[in-house]
Amino acid sequence: VNGIEIYSMKIDSKVTSRYAHNVITSRAVNRGNVHKEVFFDVELPKTAFITNFSMTIDGVTYPGTIKEKEVAKKQYEKAVSKGQTAGLVKASGRKTEKFTVSVNVEAASKVTFELTYEELLKRQFGKYEMFIKVKPKQLVKDFEIEVNIFEPQGITELEAEGTFITNDLQNIIKKTFSEKKGHISFRPTLEQQRTCANCSQSVLDGDFTVRYDVKRTTPDNLQIVNGYFVHFFAPTNLAKLPKNVIFVIDISGSMSGREIEQTREALLKILDDIKEDDFFNFILFGSEVHTWKETLIKATPENLDEARKFVRGIDTAGMTNLHGGIMRGIDMLNAAHEGKLVPKRSASIIIMLTDGQPNVGISNTQDIQAHVKKAIEGKYPLYNLGFGYGVDYSFLEKMALENKGLARRIYPDSDAALQLQGFYDEVSNPMLMDVELNYPENEISDLTKNSFKHFYDGSEIVVAGCFIDNNQNSLTVDVRGEGANDALSYTTRQDAEQTAKAFQEQEYIFGDYIERLWAYLTIEQLLEKRIAATGEEKENLTAEALDLSLKYKFVTPLTSMVVTKPEDHNNQDGIADKPIEGTDIFTILLHLRSQVFSNFFFSLLSAAPQVSHLYAVHPTWYTSVDGDPHFIISVPQKEDAICFNINENPGAVLNLISDPVTGITVNGELIGDKRANSDAKIQNTYFGKLGIANKHLDLKLTVTSEKITIQNGNEKTGFTWLDSVTLQQEGLTLIINRRKNLVLSMGSGASFVIVLHQVWKKHPLHQDFLGLYTLESDKLSEQTHGLLGQFFHPIDFTILEIHPGSDPKKPDATMIVKNNELTVTRGWQKDYRRDPQHGVDIPCWFVHNNGAGLIDGVHTDYIVSSLF
Repeated sequence: VNGIEIYSMKIDSKVTSRYAHNVITSRAVNRGNVHKEVFFDVELPKTAFITNFSMTIDGVTYPGTIKEKEVAKKQYEKAVSKGQTAGLVKASGRKTEKFTVSVNVEAASKVTFELTYEELLKRQFGKYEMFIKVKPKQLVKDFEIEVNIFEPQGITELEAEGTFITNDLQNIIKKTFSEKKGHISFRPTLEQQRTCANCSQSVLDGDFTVRYDVKRTTPDNLQIVNGYFVHFFAPTNLAKLPKNVIFVIDISGSMSGREIEQTREALLKILDDIKEDDFFNFILFGSEVHTWKETLIKATPENLDEARKFVRGIDTAGMTNLHGGIMRGIDMLNAAHEGKLVPKRSASIIIMLTDGQPNVGISNTQDIQAHVKKAIEGKYPLYNLGFGYGVDYSFLEKMALENKGLARRIYPDSDAALQLQGFYDEVSNPMLMDVELNYPENEISDLTKNSFKHFYDGSEIVVAGCFIDNNQNSLTVDVRGEGANDALSYTTRQDAEQTAKAFQEQEYIFGDYIERLWAYLTIEQLLEKRIAATGEEKENLTAEALDLSLKYKFVTPLTSMVVTKPEDHNNQDGIADKPIEGTDIFTILLHLRSQVFSNFFFSLLSAAPQVSHLYAVHPTWYTSVDGDPHFIISVPQKEDAICFNINENPGAVLNLISDPVTGITVNGELIGDKRANSDAKIQNTYFGKLGIANKHLDLKLTVTSEKITIQNGNEKTGFTWLDSVTLQQEGLTLIINRRKNLVLSMGSGASFVIVLHQVWKKHPLHQDFLGLYTLESDKLSEQTHGLLGQFFHPIDFTILEIHPGSDPKKPDATMIVKNNELTVTRGWQKDYRRDPQHGVDIPCWFVHNNGAGLIDGVHTDYIVSSLF
């Protein structure tokens, strides 16, 4: 592609006792006759830690070095401010993050990239899963995936599949396993990689997944190597514990439409899986809290039928009384245990689903956390599911982790119901409660987590630690737990010789794998504990996790890998950081959740002082003005809004926002309908292209209804509306929600949301267009101007003499604004942020004649020559 040939790409994975060590090697050559940029672009699982990266150009190696994040940042601060570095790792998908490095190389030069990452494979639904993203983007002469697995317990099953695997490619996947070793290889030839006989496009694009499980003759397995041990615990053939489950569901207005439909669909499927010995109930919270039944009830066929009827009728209303909903659930579960309504030997769980942020009742998240923790008292886990990007994910995560559960993001996509159901399946079969694995305190130090509230069917508990005496070579463990019928209690013993014997046959183990497994698990758990910690405890956890990350060379959220490059051809050194789920995203989207009550538009429900929206909307029957775009200016102190239109010809570029202090400008280019409408005096126009620039950061974002382009200095990155992307780099956060909207924040300033409106492709008249919303506009300076920007400063108006207008449904009035007396008409405009299809009606006072008297100057003053 573009004169650069990737002639070799190898993905080599070695798995020893669930611990995977993966090396991706890519070799490319510049076939052009001038120097060119070569890209190395791979996606790796979010659960993995990068441990190494190097580039070798014409025999010279440039290694990546892992440093404390703050140190790396300082070292590169100067370079960053000049725009000379590139952030290398971005969260990119649900399960993956993207590592990208580019380097300019001379004509005929060869470059080899090598990236190493490690992770502990988790057991789910009875299998370990390793996920490899395959996307070479061109045909590769020598392409190979090779996976070698060594499991001392023995392998019982091994499977490999790819989302891109056709029948022809299926036969190329070679897999063998015997006793303790498994091997998978996939080596398609150039011809086999083509999408069709003479095509130059590669069929290799998707997920390659390896799954396996191990023999379990005993409930657990202990391995001792080089002064470290790992203990795997996954008993089989246990009786299922009855469970008590309370579903706490957000039914606030923002859940309306597809989200609530998908929730109903998932709950109906879940009701099919609930066992007759289980107890359950539903609690719904909008502004009010409603329960299905007053107490938990048994899952008899009759009760399940009644529950299905209830679920089918769930609908949305009001705001988000999250505190009321969750506390009602906890109180109900506590009462059921105290009143012995549920079996003594039963596992209780609360599953909460929300898509927004608490704004009714107690809405301070720290208060909610404190109340919840006090009420649960460690008795059962709380699982928090955050639907979409409008949630305060870090709050949900803290609250779940403090209560022995976990948080999970549910991605707003067509398979959201399956994601919800999939999560329920993971926790739907508790087999043991209060599992404790106890090791002799005088022999073991640095033990990972060793007590677990529940053990779920198909999962596995993993504990690791190191011996105080490095030469000690045996270990006795005491295991306890509560089962469905009785307590589980036994002692297990292992010595290093037995492990050594079990390891004799492997040739490809890396000797310190148990030590690295221990380090990986410890860091993962320290980072998790750190989420809910505060003050000194948080500092100690951070210091400990940082020490281990540096010692074992893991790129974690506390470390960065600095990648240096040759100094010629404008090469920029780069910094690789680990993205964190849930940071920064919610603050930007905080203000996306506005709701409409009676006739008032509470523009931000107690958030920022001023929001302004600019909307280009298709004409609708109740809008008396055909000319678009529609500007909506909300005036919170009046609980009202003003709107106006600008009628200008297609091709005109309007300045919407310009702030000389922050350097941010936003311009929009108008497009018209596919053909002129002969009946209309004024032709419709919409925004077809938006340009957002930040002069200080040298950033430009161009958005059309087809594609999104970011220009950072001379570097260009392109996406389409079919991508789902979260991109974070110095000074820029961009989130693209496939075919819906994108959220952009630059520097510490305001954030922008651009909504994509897609019309029917064969529509005789209309074409796709864009809408723009500004969030946190108070972060722009006092000097901000533009058709929209001038309204970021508070504006006041007075309405006098409301009288009938030409349309009986829409009265006219006199408005005093900016010392002008204007005739305005009461009308409605559409706010499309929640529902891009139909929009929400916002009542507003409509100012005629291109906003004359409301806007500064006349509308033609805002026409500019180009997008940037």
